[in-house]
Amino acid sequence: MPDHDLLQHAPRGRAISTRALAVALSAAVLALAGCGANPEEAEGVLNSQEPASPGAAAQSKDQSLHDRLPAKVKQAGKLISVNNGSFPPYEIAGADGRSLTGAAADMSEALGQVLGVKIEHVTVDGLPSSLTGIASGRYDFAIGPVGDFKDRQKPNDFVDWVKEYVVFAVPAGNPDKIGSVADTCGLKISVMAGGSAESVIKNQSATCEKAGKPKITVQSYKDQPTSVLAVSSGRADAFFSSQAPLTYFVEQAGGKLELAGKGQANGFDDLYQGAVVAKDSPLRDVLKDGFQKLIENGTYEKIMSKWGTSDNKLDQAGVNLAGS
Repeated sequence: MPDHDLLQHAPRGRAISTRALAVALSAAVLALAGCGANPEEAEGVLNSQEPASPGAAAQSKDQSLHDRLPAKVKQAGKLISVNNGSFPPYEIAGADGRSLTGAAADMSEALGQVLGVKIEHVTVDGLPSSLTGIASGRYDFAIGPVGDFKDRQKPNDFVDWVKEYVVFAVPAGNPDKIGSVADTCGLKISVMAGGSAESVIKNQSATCEKAGKPKITVQSYKDQPTSVLAVSSGRADAFFSSQAPLTYFVEQAGGKLELAGKGQANGFDDLYQGAVVAKDSPLRDVLKDGFQKLIENGTYEKIMSKWGTSDNKLDQAGVNLAGS
């Protein structure tokens, strides 16, 4: 998941420096593999991308939904949502560890108004810390969106509100003509270490070898900046990751990168992402119905459109949609 610096302010025609791109991408956090909170030096750009403005008109409190909230939430008048760093354009976390902008921030603002409580945000280091904090009750939930996978559903419930795709960031012009994951035999592909994309690309490498084709050189990196820089520096031919944040970063790369493999399964079943609550939490269905109200009244569509994520919309919010 994601990052920053003043890439959009680089003079036209001047190549963006490696250091500038590194700073711009230094807090990337993918839903497919968690990572840390934003570094302070990266903070300026993400906050400058979009003002912290409301994503849609103010919502009316739904008393019936409010009444269904856990008693401790109603008493506190707030929900604590945890994130593990920036995942633009959904979550753009501030260096203070509590401020958040992006589509998820706008969505949580609207959702809080519908539920009649304030939603506060806390940034921690890594997805495991987020999930552990939710399980222990330290945090009420994560607005996400966090990747919904079958194995993650054992200790958690997911309230899915977006659909995601996994694609490639490649040098401008797509010199290796990558149309899907099937076109990667013999190439050097960077991925986030420990994520689902890493597993898929390793399986594809085995498929290549069985077919008598050159194997894939899989380059696993611990963070998004290094993964992207591997491509921009020529060390890797492509970076394989989720589309929404890659779209955001490609737009900041000054024409040096583009997306490839769009509209293809690329080794994945349908990918859903959403809010996370502890298993069987009474908050789960309240959140689902709150998201659904935002979908039905048009607020969801306005927010997703504002942040360029219209292709990731769902017609209905759902629970644990992965594998369903």
